[in-house]
Amino acid sequence: MLKIQTKAAEINRGAIAKMLMQLFDHWAVSTSDQLGMLGLSTDNRAALSRYRNGEPIASNRDSIERAGHLLAIHKNLRLLFPHNRDLAYQWMSARNKAFEEKTPVEVICEFGFAGLLMVRSYLDRMRGQ
Repeated sequence: MLKIQTKAAEINRGAIAKMLMQLFDHWAVSTSDQLGMLGLSTDNRAALSRYRNGEPIASNRDSIERAGHLLAIHKNLRLLFPHNRDLAYQWMSARNKAFEEKTPVEVICEFGFAGLLMVRSYLDRMRGQ
């Protein structure tokens, strides 16, 4: 039973990895920014290729939580801009007064996990949660 659960978790982490790569494509995020948003070293470009091929993201807490926050940011943007996908996708690269004229991607890369929380919290507030 444990072996089946482990395999299922691995498949789900593989699906999450692919979703994140598609999300980064939609957001038009550079490779170095993708690595920064995932909390990976700039030397670890091979990880992005593995994730694109469906290899599971790491099972450590940081990786799982980062993935969850990135997917929640995407969900918030889709809910805030339901009739304008282009705007939802471009929002991450647009300068924002709420972040002192930095883009959300810059905030996440500069502040790491705290930056993810800042961007997600901002979007949660915008949605009235």
